[in-house]
Amino acid sequence: MSERPPISPRSPRAALEPEQVPPPPRRSERARNPFIVFGNAVITIVLVLMLGAGGAYIYGKQKIEAPGPLQEDKIVNIPARAGMTDIADILQREGVIDDNRWAFIGSVFALKARSDLKPGEYLFQKNVSLRDVIGTMVEGKVVQHAVTIPEGLTSEQIMGRLSDNDIFAGEVHEMPREGTLLPETYKFPRGTTREQVIARMQQAQKRVLAEIWERRSPDLPIKTPEQLVTLASIVEKETGKADERSRVAAVFVNRLRQKIKLQSDPTIIYGLVGGKGTLGRPIKRSEIQQPSPYNTYVVEGLPPGPIANPGRASLEAAANPARTRDLFFVADGSGGHAFSDTYEQHQKNVAKLRTMEKQIQNDTVEPADDPPPPAAASAPADASPTATTTKPAPAKKPVRAAPAARQGAAQSAAPPPVVQR
Repeated sequence: MSERPPISPRSPRAALEPEQVPPPPRRSERARNPFIVFGNAVITIVLVLMLGAGGAYIYGKQKIEAPGPLQEDKIVNIPARAGMTDIADILQREGVIDDNRWAFIGSVFALKARSDLKPGEYLFQKNVSLRDVIGTMVEGKVVQHAVTIPEGLTSEQIMGRLSDNDIFAGEVHEMPREGTLLPETYKFPRGTTREQVIARMQQAQKRVLAEIWERRSPDLPIKTPEQLVTLASIVEKETGKADERSRVAAVFVNRLRQKIKLQSDPTIIYGLVGGKGTLGRPIKRSEIQQPSPYNTYVVEGLPPGPIANPGRASLEAAANPARTRDLFFVADGSGGHAFSDTYEQHQKNVAKLRTMEKQIQNDTVEPADDPPPPAAASAPADASPTATTTKPAPAKKPVRAAPAARQGAAQSAAPPPVVQR
């Protein structure tokens, strides 16, 4: 058992005096070193900054990935040479980002995308986040507008469509050659120049023509790809039915083999109006034998160039026509054509068409209204002096039937013509 230290007696006065606390220990010389003091301060500041940066990172990450205020999908156009603050103003005005545009600017800096924002027309989804907004603009995912160029248009008609479309910019300084544009559905961003559109259509035509030319029928009486385009353009203008293209092509190929004139009506029209494409009226009888480099009722073989821009299907049909002996075709009254390999059968098909047209014309003529009974020689005794007799209603004009398909200029000295629609 440990012994307690002896208690020394104290006087009452000493007992009332407070006890003196011993002085704190003196700091060591090492702790008072200025380098250590500076190091401690630096460590403290670094810790505070790390905590602040961590908090800012968590807040910024939540802010960047949080759903935005956009209520529905929206297309926004960012003009060229727009600065970062200009882009923020546009996005804020369009409702893509909230009123705090500095959050967008800070996000751009955080994602290191200041110099990568691309102008253009963008589709932003509903509630798109800041990260997705910036990512869309960095990747340049602009809206692609579908533009469809129908088959069978001339280059002048295609240029008219491109000029009327406001998504394109610039002018075309030179009209593209007939038959060098591939009709198809293309996708372009807003602001694409019309020269770029023409270049793309020409590149597509060269690629498709090269592929089809390699697969052409070996006995085809066509010497060059350009002649193939010319034949395909005639086929394109002659029929719009997919299942008839190869058979229509066979008619012209058979005529080329037998040195018979093609006698295609669309070639007459192209010789008259050129790139305008349409005549706007029926072909006159005097125009059938009117001299023209494109009039295949006059010239032998193919015309000097295409009469339109044919599509892929017509190019395929011209390169691989059906294996038939057909030399004639005429409209069958139902949107298609009746084909034949002899002139006698062809005349029968023409007669059927004429009969059908007459029947249609008779069915569409509306009878006149029944006339009222003749007025009495004298008015009844009780008739008022002001009474008048009712005049008969005028008869309605008959509705004209569709014009009959022309048989062409048949001459005794020339071979029988091929009849068009």
